[in-house]
Amino acid sequence: MMTHLPLCSIPAPNKVLLIGGGDGGILREISRHNSVHHIDICEIDTVLIDVYKEFFPDIAIGYDDPRVTLNVQDGTAFLKSVPNGTYDAIIVDAFDPIRPEHELLDSPFFKLAAKALRPGGVMCIQAESLCGVIGFLLCSTEGPYVDFKVPVNPIDPDQISGVAKQPLKFYNSE
Repeated sequence: MMTHLPLCSIPAPNKVLLIGGGDGGILREISRHNSVHHIDICEIDTVLIDVYKEFFPDIAIGYDDPRVTLNVQDGTAFLKSVPNGTYDAIIVDAFDPIRPEHELLDSPFFKLAAKALRPGGVMCIQAESLCGVIGFLLCSTEGPYVDFKVPVNPIDPDQISGVAKQPLKFYNSE
């Protein structure tokens, strides 16, 4: 859902940045979106990637997508080098769910991410409720209005595309 909520909310996303997600599962799901032409992933360490490739190849298959460029470095450092307006979507699967005292809130991460997004670009990051239920924080930059409740770029749940070998399991247009 971290993939499809943002990517189905904007028309024809082209460039996507994934921060974290070293297991490759989100890469696999991004690959289902045919409009995406380039996927950057920032993972701070290759150990997780190597373990998933060896022991969980059905998840790590996302790395087989030729649109993927692996950047082994910290996501904040990577964002500092990105030109303004580079990405249509940024998906962050790198942090524990955000809490009010989270160190991320004192860093330049969110400002850098906002600058890296094109007008109307979207970001999805883990968040949690006061009850401890993990959810997602979805946000959009200034520009064309993004209605996260109404998909403008739906994906056919029965279609197998990209490097995925099976249809979607947990998605429908509602």
